[in-house]
Amino acid sequence: MLRSSLLVLSALAGSCYLVTQAGGAQEIQRPPIVGVAHIGLETNDMNAAQQFYGHGLGFDSFTLDKPSGGLMLTYFKVNDHQYIEVFPDLKSEAQDRLSHIAFETTNAAKLRDYLAAHSVKVPEVLKPGLDGNLSMMVKDPDGHNVEFVQYMPGSLHNRNFSKLMPDTRVSEHIIHVGITVQDRAAADKFYKDILGFQLKWYGGKTDGEADWLDMRVPDGTDWVEYMMNVHNPTPKQLGVMHHLALGVADVQEGFKTVTGRGLHLPQDPKIGRDGKWQLNLYDPNYTRTELMEYREAQTPCCSSMLGMLNPFH
Repeated sequence: MLRSSLLVLSALAGSCYLVTQAGGAQEIQRPPIVGVAHIGLETNDMNAAQQFYGHGLGFDSFTLDKPSGGLMLTYFKVNDHQYIEVFPDLKSEAQDRLSHIAFETTNAAKLRDYLAAHSVKVPEVLKPGLDGNLSMMVKDPDGHNVEFVQYMPGSLHNRNFSKLMPDTRVSEHIIHVGITVQDRAAADKFYKDILGFQLKWYGGKTDGEADWLDMRVPDGTDWVEYMMNVHNPTPKQLGVMHHLALGVADVQEGFKTVTGRGLHLPQDPKIGRDGKWQLNLYDPNYTRTELMEYREAQTPCCSSMLGMLNPFH
């Protein structure tokens, strides 16, 4: 699998992003950040979410309960390293459906030290979570929760490696997640300057705008998409902006599959401004899932695909 190969190469290569601690006594190297690990979403109807992500998109799942009892979340498995996490915690129509986004690292403890040296607020110590993985949650400049996770031997995820990946899956890879960004310079300081993400493409509704900026992880092919120029969005509009994209070889085939499973689609497939075929779907709480082809069908607007690392070309 591509992610497994990248993990090995990244672990060997390491990173060229260094930081010197106070006094210059020690340099901390940023460990690899290899891709999107998951997106966390909120729902007030887990049965409806199961119908959409499980039946409609074809993902199998497993769950994690709270220590006090009751469901904490359901993991819809895209592949061994990527998940759609759905929490039954939506209490208000005005509540953001996005809980958090997450990226996989090969060394969470070392990344914690690296971020701390860059004045990012991090936990004092890292302990395995209820799922058995080592992870931490930080805030980006726009207040989004950003998690970094290292899959550990014996964890809930590790025990399910090579399982729960049926042929019904409409996609086998989350290629990006999208978040609203109000200040590009501030976001770049976090994602680009500190974390090492690289600009992959930018575009807008017109050629003179930059409404979307794709920032690729430093040690893989996935990216986070800045959703720019968003002002006072409604919950439905936030659901459009805070989204995930699933890579597919053929959007038309994906369209046939999901409509055949009874999903209602507000629009047919189209070619986006990035030159790729895409199809927008919405879960029962308005969060957008985008099916996107890996290859461009036509020349992208606004910029070429910069610094592209795409094994599907």
